[in-house]
Amino acid sequence: MAAAVSSVHTGKHIRVITMNAPPVNALTVQGWFDVANAITAAGDDPDCHVVVLRADGRGFNAGVDIKEIERSEGYSALIGANQGCAAAFAAVYDCKVPVIAAVNGYCLGGGIGLVGNADIVIASDDATFGLPEVDRGALGAATHLARLVPQHLMRALYYTASTITAQQLLHHGSVYRVVPRDELDEAALEVARAIAAKDTRVIRKAKEAINGIDPQPVHRSYRYEQGFTFELNLAGVSDGARQEFLARSGGHSNGGSTHG
Repeated sequence: MAAAVSSVHTGKHIRVITMNAPPVNALTVQGWFDVANAITAAGDDPDCHVVVLRADGRGFNAGVDIKEIERSEGYSALIGANQGCAAAFAAVYDCKVPVIAAVNGYCLGGGIGLVGNADIVIASDDATFGLPEVDRGALGAATHLARLVPQHLMRALYYTASTITAQQLLHHGSVYRVVPRDELDEAALEVARAIAAKDTRVIRKAKEAINGIDPQPVHRSYRYEQGFTFELNLAGVSDGARQEFLARSGGHSNGGSTHG
């Protein structure tokens, strides 16, 4: 089986990291750690000046692989998904170079964690963003959704498990450009080339400085959210929600419940 995450140096100091986990890009525990490792390795490479995070397939990311959690004994996969998501989101935020998220189709659950922590978001005109967590008996990534939309809109989207379009996020300023889907990769690379042409010593310090003045403690607040997901799981609420979701989807692997 091909790896769900690949990393390619395109030349000109740009590294492109691609998620490809058919059928819906819902990542396994290992997949989340693979994303984290690929992004961290790119930032540690002095020849890499900027990262483009993208996906093959119908959508950018559908969260965790719920079927993996249901197949596992006890809470091992749940804890693994929890830790894997935290590692991947942190890797994007802490990457030593800017990370550009190129989002196509749906961006759900864990996808919001990746995009919310990215430096720049480019989206195709069919892209939608949302957190279906409450429908899966889970919580999490409100931290990252709050980086994309204002506070009250975040709450409405979170409580209703609704989605928002790329065009709406463009209006709020969290998406930099919206382009036709067949132009997405080139649009992301165009921005990447502009950054890659700069002195990477300056850009790396700029990334560190911007993170240092960020008013939101993204690592701590996200882990705080995850604690409530553990409560729901221990109470048995999440098990029922996941099983109901799988029954409705015909048992197909899907995501949306991002946090163990």
